[in-house]
Amino acid sequence: MTMAQFVDALSIVLGRRAVDKTGFTGTFDVHIEFSPEGTALDRRGPGDVDSPANAGNPDTSRPSIFTAMQEQLGLRLESQKGPAEVLIIDHVERAPSEN
Repeated sequence: MTMAQFVDALSIVLGRRAVDKTGFTGTFDVHIEFSPEGTALDRRGPGDVDSPANAGNPDTSRPSIFTAMQEQLGLRLESQKGPAEVLIIDHVERAPSEN
């Protein structure tokens, strides 16, 4: 996958926007093992088959995604504040019914 594809997948896992500042080009084979605890994967509902809620106890034998990224891929995740698009709804009205 490309770094752009990896960053898109990482954004989904983290549940927030990730930005690529590596400058890496080309494609890469990526394999990373981490605990879903603290990620968007950990927030799935009890009906999800792979949900940690269904697993009983979370897998603490695997590192956090932040540690795994550094140790397994040599990449560091750094939290920063920046501009973001926001949708603001300031007024809602119920449409009149036809009845």
